[in-house]
Amino acid sequence: MVKAGMRQNNSSLVLGITGGIGSGKSTVSGILAEMGAAVIDADMISRQVVMPGEKALEELTEAFGRNILDESGQLDRKGLARIVFDNSEKLLELNAIVHKYVAQRIKDNVKEQLSKKTKIIVIDAPIPIKTGFLDLCQKVWTVAADKELRIKRIMERNGMTYEEAVSRINSQLKEQEYIKIAHTVIYNNHDYSHLREEVKSQLNGLLR
Repeated sequence: MVKAGMRQNNSSLVLGITGGIGSGKSTVSGILAEMGAAVIDADMISRQVVMPGEKALEELTEAFGRNILDESGQLDRKGLARIVFDNSEKLLELNAIVHKYVAQRIKDNVKEQLSKKTKIIVIDAPIPIKTGFLDLCQKVWTVAADKELRIKRIMERNGMTYEEAVSRINSQLKEQEYIKIAHTVIYNNHDYSHLREEVKSQLNGLLR
């Protein structure tokens, strides 16, 4: 089971939410936000740390060259994706650079919320990294859903073809790997109201 690596305020719960694309992970985080949780979005942070002027972007430029920047000095994500596509070493290098900055910012955000005595702190992360996620969370929820339902959601939300949606799912961790690290699995195979009731029930169980 996951153990928290940061000393928690007795009145605070640090809850990790993870799961593959199309599972409804962000929807669960949104429901928790409605219930008063402070949500730390790892995806949003990963975009922030590679903005112009950030150290992560400087390090990426040193590692991959200035051709990963567009004319305005912003990160050319598609260009970088072409460099790391089918190159596991370069992909590992990219992830190592970005993840350390994301992890540090998540830690800083958690510390800030703990200092405010925030009751529920949620870390929403599509990649359940050890540092900056598993080491901070007292509990981890994995959001899961049937594969065909996930594919349908991705196609509708992202305007992708069936094949593109399958490719996105296959590029991530297998669902069983997400489930293996979870204290609780939230199955999101029904409508929003059903999911909301499940989240409410699971949260109440944690807070008792």
